[in-house]
Amino acid sequence: MKELLRILRKELKANADETTKEGSQRFFKEKIKCYGIKTGVVVKIAKKYWKEVSGLDKKSIFCLCEELYSSDYCEEAFVVSSWVPNMSDRFEKGDLKIFRRWIDKYINNWAKCDGFCNHSIGLFIEKYPSSLKEIMTWGRSGNRWMRRACAVSLIIPAKRGRLLKEVFKISDMLLLDGDDMVQKGYGWLLKEASRFHQKEVFDYVVKNKGRMPRTALRYAIELMPKALKIKAMQRSSKL
Repeated sequence: MKELLRILRKELKANADETTKEGSQRFFKEKIKCYGIKTGVVVKIAKKYWKEVSGLDKKSIFCLCEELYSSDYCEEAFVVSSWVPNMSDRFEKGDLKIFRRWIDKYINNWAKCDGFCNHSIGLFIEKYPSSLKEIMTWGRSGNRWMRRACAVSLIIPAKRGRLLKEVFKISDMLLLDGDDMVQKGYGWLLKEASRFHQKEVFDYVVKNKGRMPRTALRYAIELMPKALKIKAMQRSSKL
């Protein structure tokens, strides 16, 4: 496994570009560690090495993923985000503890959070719906990325019109969160839910707009018609 990691990292470094590296930082408030590789190139590299990795047992693959996460390079985290969804047929209930630990220990920006949670945790929820109870407790974490993970893990089901009840429960939990990364996370979740449930999401936003941070509100109504956006953005005269 060490040799495979060495070769993978050598190829990542060979595709690094200083201009891309400098440009990547502007998408983040916090300092990030990256090689400077375009996302499409990282995806191709991840797919290439998955052909070699896929034959390994799950424990070995998870060990490789943890090694990649531990480097803190964004591109190596993106490789993990590419590999893990391919293992959804091998997911077991106990894997959620591992995924939670990865999020809590290694994820430190929105791209790593969304890249992993949207698909890997989203697929886990599809296979084990009962895991939602545990995932929703993440919204009480002191770790901002765990709280964002609580919301963005439901993005794919919400986009398909599912789990509306849970979408609102998570939004209620995170409604007054003071962290803009969390606000954007649950606002995005509401936006995706509005694709199939525009009225319900609009009613939710109007009901809570006096308390909902403007950042979350703007995300939530992004797909709505202009007239609804205007109404949702109007503040009460009492505020």
